[in-house]
Amino acid sequence: MVTFDKPEVEQFFQTLAVENFTVSPDEKQLVISSNLNGHFNIWGMDLPSQFPYPLTFNNQSVDFLTYAKTGEFMVAGFDTDGDENTQIYALSPQGGKLISLRSNEGERHFFNYLTTDGKRLYYSTTTGNASFLNSHLYDIETGEDKVLLEGTIAPTSIEAVSPAEKTFVSSKQFGNTYSLAYVHIGNETFLMTPETKEQHTVSEALYTSETEIYFLTNYNSDLTYLAKFDLEAKEFKKVLEIEKEDFSSIHFSKKTASLYLVGSYGVEDRLYEFHLTNETLKEVKAPTSVVEKVVIMPSGNLYIQGRTSTRPNNVFVSKDNGESWEELTRFRIPGVPEEILVEPTILTYPSFDGLEIEALLFQAKEEYSNGHVILWPHGGPQSLERKWFRSMFQFLLNRGYSIFAPNFRGSSNYGLKFMKMVEGDWGHGPRLDNLEGLEWLIKEGYVDRDKILLLGGSYGGYMSLLLHGRHAEYFKAVVDIFGPSNLFSFVDSVPEFWKSFMIQWVGDPVKDKEKFIEDSPITYLDGMTKPMLVIQGANDPRVVQKESDQIVAALKEKGRDVEYIVLPDEGHGFSKKQNEIFVYSKMLEFLDRFI
Repeated sequence: MVTFDKPEVEQFFQTLAVENFTVSPDEKQLVISSNLNGHFNIWGMDLPSQFPYPLTFNNQSVDFLTYAKTGEFMVAGFDTDGDENTQIYALSPQGGKLISLRSNEGERHFFNYLTTDGKRLYYSTTTGNASFLNSHLYDIETGEDKVLLEGTIAPTSIEAVSPAEKTFVSSKQFGNTYSLAYVHIGNETFLMTPETKEQHTVSEALYTSETEIYFLTNYNSDLTYLAKFDLEAKEFKKVLEIEKEDFSSIHFSKKTASLYLVGSYGVEDRLYEFHLTNETLKEVKAPTSVVEKVVIMPSGNLYIQGRTSTRPNNVFVSKDNGESWEELTRFRIPGVPEEILVEPTILTYPSFDGLEIEALLFQAKEEYSNGHVILWPHGGPQSLERKWFRSMFQFLLNRGYSIFAPNFRGSSNYGLKFMKMVEGDWGHGPRLDNLEGLEWLIKEGYVDRDKILLLGGSYGGYMSLLLHGRHAEYFKAVVDIFGPSNLFSFVDSVPEFWKSFMIQWVGDPVKDKEKFIEDSPITYLDGMTKPMLVIQGANDPRVVQKESDQIVAALKEKGRDVEYIVLPDEGHGFSKKQNEIFVYSKMLEFLDRFI
């Protein structure tokens, strides 16, 4: 009888996934962005045969991907090695050369809308207005390009265009927790939510006719609900609100006159169908715990991209409104049976001020466990850790490390008030929420006090640095992946169109100087006494390389044990499989030193 050894950690590194997808209007071709050849490229699958074939060879992640409703071409956005300066291209259904639609080196382009006939492209760009963006209408046939809207006060973009292109919706983004939307009718502009001094958000606007716009907002509420704007009456109306549900996206099915809504409160998504004619709501069973993208075809068929804690992103189709789902892509961890993977436990604990914090605890299986727990403060910070697949988590679990991921104050999906708690307080409340979580784990017997490690990326990297500097006694070693080290230099170096909301998000470096000093990890160099691994992408526009350079140089000057990896062809993440494998291997090698 043939017996097989325990899966090697390298198998986890080889996991592939769907990054984005679109479907041809006749539903004969599924198009995915995937790293099948070690780099992200666009691949086609002729349904129902489902065997992928390459359409692009540029080895870059795609920022957006959509099929023209005529079926003649696709529109895709690519940057260069993670620099986030996205350019807009057309791609034939057969693949081949990318045709530039809108490009300008060093500038970023945002896709807004492609007209039904595929002849006109609405987009926003940093070109000519790096701080607030300009929105354009580009005629693909004639090459005419005109500015429709010049952004002022805050970054501005077009959110939706009416079917006959008679009106459109724009938004102003003042921050993650404050955005307003306007409908433009001729030379008149109307605010879509009632006037108020209270901050709220508006998102996901779509037209169901020339006279009705549905959108999501938390105006006068803590949670996001479905609302409508009547263009004839110029009236706002709350349409649907569910207790303990925070809607995140909406999609229109003309065939069934329904809206499909993705909602959640915490770490899992739910999918709903809302019939506009009789205003009835029913839950639709989704095939994954987290829904990343929904596409509804003219036939009424539903296509979903999603992932679970143990399965990476895949694409599914339902032809019976969610009664059953067919998995069109079947990415898994190669050679690893799903039963040895780990689903998280959802925990709650009280923080220092009594605030309830929800967290995920991934516990290594008993036969693998080395007794150590890794604290994972998530990025964002106005994001959260969810029941979604991370190959990094599963390979660490396979090597015996448990992972604790608290959704500290400031995390999304717990209401507007909770999300705002991090604004202007990056380093106090969230820091103590993480510490209280560790104390709770120790008290409940999940980990010994001397067996805790620390790992985080982006804001999580910042929090890892700050926790290390102020509370090194908790940790045996620390890994920081592109984390801000100095709030003064961080707010000065972010992309221009972020800078208008830095004061609300982080604070004012002049008025809040003492707070910036207190909350900057670089203030606490003397406390950073444990071994460190720092990882940085050279092209990162969000947390620039200087943030890691300065902390590493300062620690090395003090003679500290710090290893530094800079990836020359990456930005704010790992888009190339060879880099991901290299980084994860180094990370595992580093952590294993302390077992």
